Amino acid sequence: MAWVPGVLLVLRGAAALAGDEASECFTVNGADYRGAQSRTGPGAAGRPCLFWNRTGTGGADGSLRDGDGDGDGGGLGPHNHCRNPDGDARPWCYVADGGGGGDGGGGAEWKYCDIPSCRMPGFVGCFVDSGSPPALSGASGTSTRLTVPLCIRFCRARGYEFAGVEAGYACFCGHAGDVRRGRRAGAAECDQVCFGKASQLCGGDGRLAVYHVSVGACQANSTAPAGVIYSPDFPDDYGPDADCSWRVGAGAGAPLELTFRLFDVPDPNDRLQLRDARTRRLLAQFDGRRPPPRPGPLRLPTDALLLTFRSDTLLHAQGFALTYRGVAAPVTDTRPPPDARSPPARPHGAPQPPRGGRAWLTLAASGTFVFGLLLLLAYRLRKRSCPLRPRKAPGGGCGCLGGQPWAVSYRPHGGPPAPEPPDAEGGPEGAPGPSPQPSLRCLLPPS
Repeated sequence: MAWVPGVLLVLRGAAALAGDEASECFTVNGADYRGAQSRTGPGAAGRPCLFWNRTGTGGADGSLRDGDGDGDGGGLGPHNHCRNPDGDARPWCYVADGGGGGDGGGGAEWKYCDIPSCRMPGFVGCFVDSGSPPALSGASGTSTRLTVPLCIRFCRARGYEFAGVEAGYACFCGHAGDVRRGRRAGAAECDQVCFGKASQLCGGDGRLAVYHVSVGACQANSTAPAGVIYSPDFPDDYGPDADCSWRVGAGAGAPLELTFRLFDVPDPNDRLQLRDARTRRLLAQFDGRRPPPRPGPLRLPTDALLLTFRSDTLLHAQGFALTYRGVAAPVTDTRPPPDARSPPARPHGAPQPPRGGRAWLTLAASGTFVFGLLLLLAYRLRKRSCPLRPRKAPGGGCGCLGGQPWAVSYRPHGGPPAPEPPDAEGGPEGAPGPSPQPSLRCLLPPS
C-alpha cells in the first residue's frame, strides 16, 4: 500500500485559509453546526432569526418534522440559532417577512445564514473566476452528476493540490500558486447546488468553490502535530470494500488526542481501528455497534497512530470526520524518592549493623528458589509419566491417549527406528495404533 505524503489537513493551515476562527462545521452543508449565531449574517449583519418553537416547524420544543436523523432533532429547540435540520445546502433560519413583529405570528420566510466559522476544514474559500485566465489553471471537466467529492477525486488522480467546483456542473484543478493569485469572493456568493447532489454547493456563476484534494483521501502519511481525517469519499457516503489507512503524528513524544466530530457508520462490519504505528498494538476499535465517545476527546498513549477503515458491501453511510492533535504529556519525576536513593545517615558512634543478617536472608531466598524448582520439576515429570505406561504404537508416530498426556515417537529418515511408546494402562488389547504418518491431531489438546 503506497503512502501519499502530505495530504492530511493541518488544522492551523486550514484555519488560516478559512478564517482565524476554528471551524465549527465538518460537513459541506453545515448539517453538524451547533453554534450560537442567531442572525443571517455574522455579527450585527443580516436579519435576526426567529425562534424555532414559534414558527410552526414542529412540536413545542422546535423539533422539525423532517429532521436529519442525527439523534438530536437537527439541533433545534427553544432558541433562534441557525441550523440545517433538513439537509439543505447550508444552515438557515426563519426570519420575519416584514410584518410579523419578529415572533413568527405575522408570517415568516427562510433565509440562508452566512456563518464564517462554519467552513469544513479543507474548504479553501470562494473565488472569482473571470475565465481568462481561469482561477484554477489545470485540468477541467463538466458533468451533470457533479458533486464535490467527484471533482476532488478527478483532480487528485491527476496530481493537483486543489479542486474547484463552479456553476453546479464544472470542475477545475490547480496548484497552490493559483490559490495565492486568486481573488476571493464572499462565501455566500458560492450558493449554487451541485447538479449531482442538492445538499452540496458547487460554486456559483463566475464563482469557484475551492477544496483541498486531501478531503476524502483513502491513504495518507502526515507528521503534522494536528489535523483532520475524513472517511473515504467524504462528504459523500463511503463505498463498498473500502480498505483505507492513515498514519499521523509527529513522533515527538506527546500523546495524541482524537475528537470525533461526526460518526455515521451503521454497519457493525465496517470498522475503524486505531493502532500504535510502531508496535501495531490495537488501541481502540469502533463500528456500527460500538461508536466512539462523544463529545469528549479520546486520548491515546502513543505519539504515532495508524488508523485503518474497512467496509463490506452493505449499509454505507457518510462515515466519519475526526480531528487529532498532540497534547503535552504531564511531566513526572521518575527519580526514586529520597529514602530509596540512599540509606539514612547513621549517627556518629552508632554500632555497626551485623553483617551476617544480610547473608542469611540471601541464603534463605536461594534455598526457597531451589526448592520451588524441584517441586516444578517433580510436577512436570508426573505429567510426562504416560510414556512409561504400556501401549504399543507400531511404526512410530503419535500415540494419543484419549484425555491422557500424549507422547510423540519420531523416526529420523534413514536412521535407526525410534523406540515405541508403551501402551496406556487399561487400554484395550489389540487396538489399532496410529498410522506411520503422524497426525496433527496428536498435537492438539484433548477436547
